[in-house]
Amino acid sequence: MFIILVYDVDQKRGNKVLKTCRKYLNWVQNSVLEGEITKANFEKLKLELKRIINEDEDSIIFYILRTTKYSERQTMGIKKGGDDMFI
Repeated sequence: MFIILVYDVDQKRGNKVLKTCRKYLNWVQNSVLEGEITKANFEKLKLELKRIINEDEDSIIFYILRTTKYSERQTMGIKKGGDDMFI
């Protein structure tokens, strides 16, 4: 499956969240990651993030796509992170 992850967390937890997410996904730009991930690794990622965030203050959104066949990404302005995993 292909995941787009966006997060809005307190600054003191931001680096931990990013470091954890980068073990499984590719950083695209501030608070946004994407990539192919297995169901097992997706569950591991969610468990790891649950241990880091404060669910009363922080927010993480997962956009789950079964395939990127019908997807397209267009970028305006500077490109941050990597886009080599997006098809």
